[in-house]
Amino acid sequence: MNKLMNFLEEKVMPIANVIGSQRHMMAIRKGLIATMPLIIVGSFFTIFLNFPIPSIAAMIEPYKPLLDTPFRYTVGIMSLYATYGIATNLANSYSLDAMSSGFLAVLAFLISSVKPIQVLEEVPDVIGAGRYMNIANLSAAGLFGAMVSAIIAVEIFNFMKKRNITIKMPPGVPPEVSNSFIALLPTAVVILFFWFVRYVLNFDISSFLSTLLMPAKDILAGNSLFGGLLTVFLITFFWVLGIHGPAIMGPVIRPFWDISIAENIEAFADGANAHSMPNIFTEQFLQWYVWIGGAGMTLALVVLMMFSKSDSLRSLGRLSFLPGLFNINEPVIFGAPIVMNPILGIPFIVAPLVTTTLSYFLTITNIVPMMVNRMPFTIPSPIAAWMSTDFSIPAAILVVVNFFISLAIYYPFFKAFEKQQIAIELEAATISNAQ
Repeated sequence: MNKLMNFLEEKVMPIANVIGSQRHMMAIRKGLIATMPLIIVGSFFTIFLNFPIPSIAAMIEPYKPLLDTPFRYTVGIMSLYATYGIATNLANSYSLDAMSSGFLAVLAFLISSVKPIQVLEEVPDVIGAGRYMNIANLSAAGLFGAMVSAIIAVEIFNFMKKRNITIKMPPGVPPEVSNSFIALLPTAVVILFFWFVRYVLNFDISSFLSTLLMPAKDILAGNSLFGGLLTVFLITFFWVLGIHGPAIMGPVIRPFWDISIAENIEAFADGANAHSMPNIFTEQFLQWYVWIGGAGMTLALVVLMMFSKSDSLRSLGRLSFLPGLFNINEPVIFGAPIVMNPILGIPFIVAPLVTTTLSYFLTITNIVPMMVNRMPFTIPSPIAAWMSTDFSIPAAILVVVNFFISLAIYYPFFKAFEKQQIAIELEAATISNAQ
């Protein structure tokens, strides 16, 4: 263990520091951290919207539209908030006007991600005639587009300002007025650029990535261990890059997941034993055996954070524990953050690969059954695994074993990250005391 930690400190940390201090990486990290209050509060509403106890869920059902509203305006459009946060932080690094840069980035993101829909005829009690914007791409699924839009918009602004391609006001004009005029020409360029890319070239980043992945569908689907591991790797790898992994992989793999669990349910209803189902790699297999606390098995990381010597990590861990218990991990993914963080990104990818492999071999050796039921993702994993495998106690025990395996994998990386955070906190405290 000491050798591994020394290796991390001597070899990995210097590389991570270089990456982490890069201007655009820092802007992305700070921008995502800024969305944390919205994500944490919004995450709690997700639990109510998917409550796992049928009797309570039935009581909540009439109020779902009301409970859904806070979620939609927090987590549901988090990419919009992230765009502004990333842009303002990047603008600060260039000494640009942060507010103007944030507005430019949001404008760019909306043009590139949200295409207005024309409804010609009114549908009573559903929708009226007119133009509407679909906000689906403003959720975490649009985060990659948010990062790209924010960076390009601010870089355009910075390029034009450095070369004096702006409208300058006379001395004595209030800064807020002067900054607005400075941003006029960059605004026109940003609008034309993103309009041309999205509407003239008809280029959409999310669709492009999905199309790029389509040839892999035959490999990702099925019962092969290689296909399962590749799916897990791609989902976690995209998350580390700040891309919503399930949103990217969904168009490719979800139809096959749905078919797989439907075949299992039908076979089980016809009397087949839970150990003899046609499919291993259903979505539920990953959800309960692998995504403990969410993608990347982050519940283990949250528990480590709860007892951290770092004040910020300890607070984040305690805030993230309840959502994590219900498999909601956006608070820790964007709060630590794991996005663009090589130190935490490594166990985020490695731990699920290890537990997927173990779970696969325990399944094919009939120690644990296959999934025969589809349940809400907000049920704590041991309970859900027990219920989804015809009430198999070994399945529930496997979840606990996988949790401790992920805890052991995260530990050395977490300690290295914790040491870095403590140093940052001590430096901040020293500067504060000196002032």
